[in-house]
Amino acid sequence: MQFEVKAVRVPDSVVALMFDAVSEDDAKAQAGAQGYTVLTVKAKQSWQSLIRSRRTNFPLMLFSQELLSLMDAGLTVVDAIETLAEKEARPESKSILQQIVTQLYEGRALSYALQALPAVFPPLYVSTVRASERTGDLSEALNRYIVYQTQVDVVRKKVVSASIYPVLLICAGSLVTMFLMAYVVPRFSRIYEDIGTNLPLLSRLLLQWGKLLQANGMLVLALLLAGAAGFAFAVSQPGVRAWAMRGLWRIPAAGERMRIYQLTRFYRTLGMLLKGGTPIGQALKMVSDLLQPGLRLHLQGAAAKINEGRSISYSMEAHLLTTPVAMRMLRVGERTGQMGDMMERIASFYDEEMARWVDWFTRLFEPLLMAFIGVGIGLVVVLMYLPIFELAGSLQ
Repeated sequence: MQFEVKAVRVPDSVVALMFDAVSEDDAKAQAGAQGYTVLTVKAKQSWQSLIRSRRTNFPLMLFSQELLSLMDAGLTVVDAIETLAEKEARPESKSILQQIVTQLYEGRALSYALQALPAVFPPLYVSTVRASERTGDLSEALNRYIVYQTQVDVVRKKVVSASIYPVLLICAGSLVTMFLMAYVVPRFSRIYEDIGTNLPLLSRLLLQWGKLLQANGMLVLALLLAGAAGFAFAVSQPGVRAWAMRGLWRIPAAGERMRIYQLTRFYRTLGMLLKGGTPIGQALKMVSDLLQPGLRLHLQGAAAKINEGRSISYSMEAHLLTTPVAMRMLRVGERTGQMGDMMERIASFYDEEMARWVDWFTRLFEPLLMAFIGVGIGLVVVLMYLPIFELAGSLQ
């Protein structure tokens, strides 16, 4: 992303500079390295910069995999990241890696260098690396994060894949209906006007709608495009998304599945942090953002009880953050001292359950959707031909 920096350098006057940087702090650092005293920093927004920022989004997963491979090959952390910076072709990613290398050469810890780039490295990733620095096992921490992110993405990909076919069906059905209403129905109306026969009420309504669409085609198209743009804008607003999520949570079946999905992410992330050596209090604070606001309040209550010395299983159960299966597995984890492993097993159990539910819902919803679209299109066709059927009956 480009940043416009207003700065001053003695004996020069105030100048405006442009920098390609990851964040405002990065732009300030680049200006400071050239001897300027920064006055203001402002991101320069444009369609080109937005497209470029999407294309140059830092690939955190790929970075972790490549870093792990180089470290397993015997390279030190500094050498491995320096190697990744040398082979990187994208300017923004190369700048990020070079900043990390600079911090490491200054004697900073890797977690400190990553924490200085919060727009790139999330707190969960930084905490994982910081915990590994205490144990001296960065390779294991990276491998744990890669496995965690892969497992988290599995359910998300299944949900996205399952939604593609219904969306295509809806789009295809809508296009066919619009074609019938705007092109075919008006031509049938001319035929019936020439015949001069009395039409059934539903057929007359259909033909009037068809003529209306044909006469105001551009206006209808503009309204549809405006509606689609308005819907896309509304979906992009956090307040609207939060309102929609609250509505879904009120639906009993959907709300329970969403609760299970959030608890699955919660347990998997918490288990990874506990296995990495993160204290339970700090880990609970870090994973709170994974939960929706209602569950977040429950987590605060559970964390307070844990800080008072209560067991994790009791605290989670008291604040509705468990299921019957999770409750029993948490108690087993407390008895064996393998709480991190047990939480990951809870997440794996519910990942499989979610995958089965998505598969069942898809198998049920797709035929119902096809039947609904077929009935809608068939109704339009029948209403178009109904006068002809009646005319043929009268002739007989």
